[in-house]
Amino acid sequence: MQEDPATDPEEATTMTADGTVRAAADIVAEYFSGPTRSLLEWVGPFAERIAAVRRSEALTSGRIDALVEPHALDTLETTDAPVYGAGFIAAIDLPADARSHLAWWQGEDRRQLVLAAQSLNKENIDYSVLEWYRIPMATGRPHMAGPYVDYLCSDEYTITIAVPAEIDGERIGVAGLDMLVSEVERDLLPRLAELDREITVINSIGRIVLSTDPQCATGDAVRSTRWAELPRFACADVPLEVIVDATAN
Repeated sequence: MQEDPATDPEEATTMTADGTVRAAADIVAEYFSGPTRSLLEWVGPFAERIAAVRRSEALTSGRIDALVEPHALDTLETTDAPVYGAGFIAAIDLPADARSHLAWWQGEDRRQLVLAAQSLNKENIDYSVLEWYRIPMATGRPHMAGPYVDYLCSDEYTITIAVPAEIDGERIGVAGLDMLVSEVERDLLPRLAELDREITVINSIGRIVLSTDPQCATGDAVRSTRWAELPRFACADVPLEVIVDATAN
């Protein structure tokens, strides 16, 4: 009598792994899609306001701040994810009174970041070369950068989500938000651990965002770990992938 395939241990393990990887991808996608949507909802209307100002008056840094602030504060109130900072980063030479400008609010007190009050090193950082600005400005698509140490804003290990702002095809900067990796791990690791498999989440350039495997360090390249040869599963609507070790439980 032929054995029922459903009772085959190897196939059962594969089926369990498939279900786990889908569940893990859904958890990660749901977690990050909310903050991304919050940016997409305001970046278009904001760009229209910028266009209107440019038609009638000089677009100064102060005017940009006034237009950005309500959107940044609303983004900081996002309840489904721990948003640490939010705002708008202007394209080079967009302001009439400055070469560059960062309109940014962050922290528990929701204060505006003023680089002139920071160190000289921060004042001299050229954000136009940084991944979270450069890639959405080049591609016209939302981008997730990190984990990385954010020397410009928080000095913490950070994930940045950024979406480009456009006026008639002209990219005028990016709307963005920061999430601290420590808070993302606090939220996601317990949920992923409940799936009873070792799970690693990686970004679009193959670096580890977080992992239930204690031997995987956030920010490391996955190619240098035992996870490199395991199948990856894309998360819907966010540029992340999950890897599940089917042998661990």
